[in-house]
Parts: sequence; structure tokens; C-alpha cells
Amino acid sequence: MSILRLAALACLCAAAPLVAQKPAAVRRTAPALLSPGPVLSADSERQWIAFDYTPGNQLAFRVTVNGRRAIALLDTGVNFSLVSTGFAAAAGLKSSARAEATAIGGAVPISWAAVESIGFGGLSRDGGRIGIADFGRLVSDTPEPVDVLIGADLIADHAIDIDFDKRRFRMLPSGRMPFAGTTVAMRTGQRSGTFLVDLTIDRARLRPVMIDTGDGGFLSLSNEAWTAAQLSAARPTSTVAIGLGGMIESDLATLPAVGLGSLVARNVEARIERPGGYSAQTAIAGRIGSALLRRYRVLIDPRARRMVLAPGAEIDTVPAKSTSGIVASYERGALRVVHVMKNSPAAATGWKAGERICRIDGTPLPGDYPSSRLATWPIDTPGRTVSLGLCDRGGERQLTLASFY
Repeated sequence: MSILRLAALACLCAAAPLVAQKPAAVRRTAPALLSPGPVLSADSERQWIAFDYTPGNQLAFRVTVNGRRAIALLDTGVNFSLVSTGFAAAAGLKSSARAEATAIGGAVPISWAAVESIGFGGLSRDGGRIGIADFGRLVSDTPEPVDVLIGADLIADHAIDIDFDKRRFRMLPSGRMPFAGTTVAMRTGQRSGTFLVDLTIDRARLRPVMIDTGDGGFLSLSNEAWTAAQLSAARPTSTVAIGLGGMIESDLATLPAVGLGSLVARNVEARIERPGGYSAQTAIAGRIGSALLRRYRVLIDPRARRMVLAPGAEIDTVPAKSTSGIVASYERGALRVVHVMKNSPAAATGWKAGERICRIDGTPLPGDYPSSRLATWPIDTPGRTVSLGLCDRGGERQLTLASFY
């Protein structure tokens, strides 16, 4: 979970022409999924693709669509690749075959367009179709506009080697083993086309769980899976995130251990979706996001039916936990409270969503606030009292930080 930047979640499975994420309607029949398969160049293994993390903890890199350079997010939770409505208009892509998909956060209108080419690193595809959607708030705080979501359809025939420590990835022929690590059995969903594994929490085995590089969080679980597994947290709280379809609220717990094959990941944040949420609609138990994956070097090889994980530099990283209970977004010199976490110090002292903060301990928020030392106050040491200056009606409010989940 991001304390000051909302975690971004870009999952979407679609079918044509009806609502796509109800289990009975999720089929691999979208026009984009009937496009020609992408191919790899002879030197693809040497073509590393650099990426940066977005404020929502997603992987942003450069691609070309019809010869135009564009910013893309790597998103294995999307079963077909998409371009934004703005990019489609600028590139002259003509849409057809409109449909609707139920993404995280709500329904999303989509359409299809023919493309001449799409490529990144050593991978390219000539011809076929691509989806068009309004990316909306999902990418509203990225330094550069995001034009493309690269989905499972462009990865499924090959392997992707993600070196999180060096912030780079490359496309490989299926079957390659470029590094040693723990192998986790993986399969491709027959209807969704996304990549699925099993995981264990305590003695409960949860399946299937989606590998979702477009989810900026650690782990999301359906309410149904959480309940059926009789998992409980001593002090649960709540949080929010932004999906392709809008904002969602979920519960939040810290799990001491999560098992993937013979590998055990420690100190994992888990978002528990509301009943009937995205995971339930798509008949999965949950999703593994980029915050957990980036602890490792990761090989995803759908055709070989495996994911390989090797410990990286962040393997022992403990998630930063809120001690304030305020989830806020930075907007033009102010923090706007987006959500007040339940059972938190902020909830106990009456903070409300929509309130705006302009000063921290008397200091106005600088233009580089999100990357400044001042921005760490919401996760600072329990017991510290922070003075928060309100923008709209002036005055100061005191908030004493505490451990609450």
C-alpha cells in the first residue's frame, strides 16, 4: 500500500461483445486475442528494456505503436493490450466493435482498432487489433502520460525475465532458464488468458491466484477466499486504491508468511476485497502484485507453465506501515485526504475524506513534496505528534502517530 500515493490496480479481462468479467462471460474471443502472434528477434535476449516505477508502483517503459513512441505499463493482469483514448486519437486509430468490461472499480467501455505494428525490446507484432479505453485516474499522477497497457496477450507465447534490482526486463524464447531460483507451477486461465498460480497462507491453499504486474500492491484476496480459509488479522484496517474502473475500498492486513511453491515470502500486506469484488467476479482467489514480485528476480514463462523466483535486494524489505491512518494525494501544494483508515489515530480524532492539508509542523508543502523527507510523516515513529495545518479554514490539528494494524 502506498501511504501518500494510491496503489494503482489495472486488471481487466474482456470478451466481445458483452460484460466481460463475470465468469461465464470471460472468453478468449476478444478481437485483440485473435491477432497474429508476436515474434522475437534473434537477439532478443540481449535487448534489455529499462523501466521506471510509477507513483503507483507499476513498471513504466517505452514501446512503439505504428511507429510512434509511447509510454507503456507492463500489466499481466490485463488479458489483452490497450491504448488510451488520447493516444488512439493522436495516432489516428479508428475504433470499432465496442464492448464493455468490468474492471477493478467498475465497468469500463472499450473498443477495438486495427494496428500496423507494436513492439518493445526484441518483441514485435505486425497487424492485428488492440483495445482502446479511457485510462482515467489510473495514470493521473504519472510523470509522463501513459499511452499503453501491455497485457498477457503479447507475452503468452514467450517468456519474460524481470530483473527488478536493475529495473529492466527482456523477452526470451519459452523454455529458457536464465538464472537459478525456485520454480512455481503456473498455468494460463482457459477463459481469461491470464497467468495463475496457487499460494498458501498458514494451512490454507488458495487457488487460482493471478500474477498481476499491473497491481502496485503486494497481495489482494477475494473476501470469499479470506473467509473460506478462516484467515484473520488481529487488528485489521482499511485502505483504498485506484483501478481502471475507479476507486475501491478494501480491508488491509499484514500476513507473517505466504507460500509460493517451496518459497516463503515474509511480511506481506494483503488487501481483502469487499464481497463480490473483482476477484470473485473473475473466479480467482486473488492477485499477486508488483510490490511482492519486486523482492525477486522473476521469470514468467506461460508456455513452459512455470514462474521462477530468485531472491533480490529487497527480499527482506518490511512494508512501510501507516502510523497516521491518513491516505492522501498530493494536489498543487496541498494534500487531499482520500481515505481515513479504520481503527487509526486519524479516525479516532475525526479526520474526514476531502479535508486538505497545507502545512506539516508549520512548513508549507514544497513543490517536490512527494519525494521529500517531509512526506514521510504518515509512517513515522509511533508516539510522534504531528501538527497539520488545514488549507480551507486555517488552524492546526494535532495527530499523535501510533501502531494500529
